[in-house]
Amino acid sequence: MFDRLTADTAALVLRWALGLVLLAHSLYLKMMVFTLAGTAEFFVSVGLPGPLAYIVFLVEMVSGAALILGWHSRLWAVVVMPVLLGATWVHLGNGWLFTNNGGGWEYPLFLSAMAGVQACLGDGRYSLTAWQSMAGGREVHP
Repeated sequence: MFDRLTADTAALVLRWALGLVLLAHSLYLKMMVFTLAGTAEFFVSVGLPGPLAYIVFLVEMVSGAALILGWHSRLWAVVVMPVLLGATWVHLGNGWLFTNNGGGWEYPLFLSAMAGVQACLGDGRYSLTAWQSMAGGREVHP
C-alpha cells in the first residue's frame, strides 16, 4: 500500500514539475520573451528549419498542460522527449553547465531524463486520466 502511494505521489510531483517547466519555456520564454518569430530565427541560426520552432512551441505547451493535468502522461512524455533531446543537441557546444554562455546541455538532458521517468511512471492515481477511469467505472492503472 505504501509503495503504491509513493509511486502515485512521485508521478504527481514529477508531472507538475516537468509540466510547469514546459509551460514556462513555451508560453513565457518562447512566446513572451523571445517571441515565436525570434525563436524561429534562433532555430535557423543553429541550422534548424524556422517553422520547426512553432511545432516545438506547440509540443511544449500541450505536453506541459497534459502533464500537469495527468492526461495520458506516458504519451505526452514520449512526445516531448525529441524536443528535449533536440534542446540538448543545440546546447552541446556550450559545455556542460547551463549557466555557461548560451546555456550548456545539463538542464535539457535532465529534463529529457525526467520525461523518460514520467513515461515509465504513467499518470498515477492523482490524475485526470485516473479520474476519468473511475468515473467510467473502470479500475485505475497508472
